[in-house]
Amino acid sequence: MNKRSIIAADKVFTGKEWLNDFSLVIENNQILELVPTASLSKEEQLDTVVHPYIVPAFIDIQIYGAGGKLFSVYPETDALYRLQEYCRTGGAFHFAPTVATNTKEVFFKAIDAVKEYWQQGGTGCLGLHLEGPWMNPVKRGAHIEAFIHSPSMPEVKELLDYGAGIIKIITLAPEVCSEEIIRYIQSRGIVVSAGHSNASYATATAAFDNGITTATHLFNAMSALQHREPGMVGAIFNHPTVKSSIVPDGYHVDFAAIRIAKTMMKERLFVITDAVTEAADGPYQHYKNGDKFESNGILSGSALTMIKSVKNLVLYCGIELGEAIRMCSLYPAQVLGLQGLGTIEKGKEANFIMLDQELNIIKM
Repeated sequence: MNKRSIIAADKVFTGKEWLNDFSLVIENNQILELVPTASLSKEEQLDTVVHPYIVPAFIDIQIYGAGGKLFSVYPETDALYRLQEYCRTGGAFHFAPTVATNTKEVFFKAIDAVKEYWQQGGTGCLGLHLEGPWMNPVKRGAHIEAFIHSPSMPEVKELLDYGAGIIKIITLAPEVCSEEIIRYIQSRGIVVSAGHSNASYATATAAFDNGITTATHLFNAMSALQHREPGMVGAIFNHPTVKSSIVPDGYHVDFAAIRIAKTMMKERLFVITDAVTEAADGPYQHYKNGDKFESNGILSGSALTMIKSVKNLVLYCGIELGEAIRMCSLYPAQVLGLQGLGTIEKGKEANFIMLDQELNIIKM
């Protein structure tokens, strides 16, 4: 999209509001104007195809692999290009490749791969999300217990020094990490997300009060909401500033539970796909079972795309379309502090997708 073009829609969702019968004027991949389609010249109107919807492109900040290459097994640029293609097919122009609990060597190779991908001009990759290894083994899920441990400061410094500018988010259990280490990670500009945690309500609330702003895949691999011990789920619900990701595939979380969480959290709830790919090699072997993946009989990842997530939120959770889109675009952008993403505005890059009436992506 390097030349001037006009793209029109019955409805444009800017990330803030719906605009009816509007057009985007694009030049050099930048939005020059948002204008009523009726204000275009007659020639421009005749030459312009009107699509049902234009909405901001999605952002997936937790996804493990695509196209048969799990990133932790293949920490190389080809795996990232496959991830980029998979994400864009589902409407996500930006993604954070994720590595589950693993060895230091795998983490370092993943860091090298992202660096090389960027040097090659690869697009869309925001940086790494490390899920583990500093988690509670009681809530490990499909993560490998042998790799799980509490961190030391020298270990943390070595990893963060090697991954400076590349590691963007780390999921950890606050009860197995000292406050000093958590503050240090945050001081390096990295988002700390609480997850795979068996923290009590009091411990989780204290961690959120001390500055942890995000939680990983609500309900999954965390202490549950009980009437005498509200657990981490209760702490997330009750804390006014904490955001949490959720996996809306109907397997990780029942759709009724998503409706409850959305009622409680409103704009604090956002979407990740948590998607994996087939993997027969390495410590994490994922096998597709219907519309989900399992590892040794344990739910290990989704088969979601972001556009499928939007459809599920609208069709099965009763969430308004614009809010479902925000959960997949604006809110993840806010988690990582990405000011330029998640909205359609004059002067911003043209990060948007077009949808038909059935919410299928229209290829550009």
